[in-house]
Amino acid sequence: MNTREIKSVLIDYNSLAELDKTHQKLVQKAKDAAEKAYAPYSEFKVGAAVLLENGEIIEGNNQENAAYPSGLCAERVAIFYANSKYPNVAIKAIAVTANTDKGFIKEPIPPCGSCLQVMLESEKRSENSIEVLLYGEDKITVADSIKQFLPVNFNKDMLK
Repeated sequence: MNTREIKSVLIDYNSLAELDKTHQKLVQKAKDAAEKAYAPYSEFKVGAAVLLENGEIIEGNNQENAAYPSGLCAERVAIFYANSKYPNVAIKAIAVTANTDKGFIKEPIPPCGSCLQVMLESEKRSENSIEVLLYGEDKITVADSIKQFLPVNFNKDMLK
């Protein structure tokens, strides 16, 4: 028997002011997107903003549907739209946040497993790490790659 230890590195910031201007703008776009989410069932509005290598920022938000699971998460809405509009442009970073009737969440939330898998595929597709920024009012968590959240992952190499 062998034992492996897997380590992930996440950096926590106390305020948006600690981030550079580009990341501040990306988080603000994610917050704007969350405000426009369609979440009449959960009332949990999630917004995502994707920064592309060409400088474009693509927003997405969760889209719920009474016929669960027909809706789609904010991260996948943003990533799929970015990949559709700019198929040959790598994603550099993604910011994610959520709000409720009480305002923006205090602690950052991680993407769900399906979103992480899609994000990982985007990293593999472009051979480029995607920086992840998770915004909460009390803390912003940053990771240099999706692999920090999904260190043991399923990928295309396993299909051979």
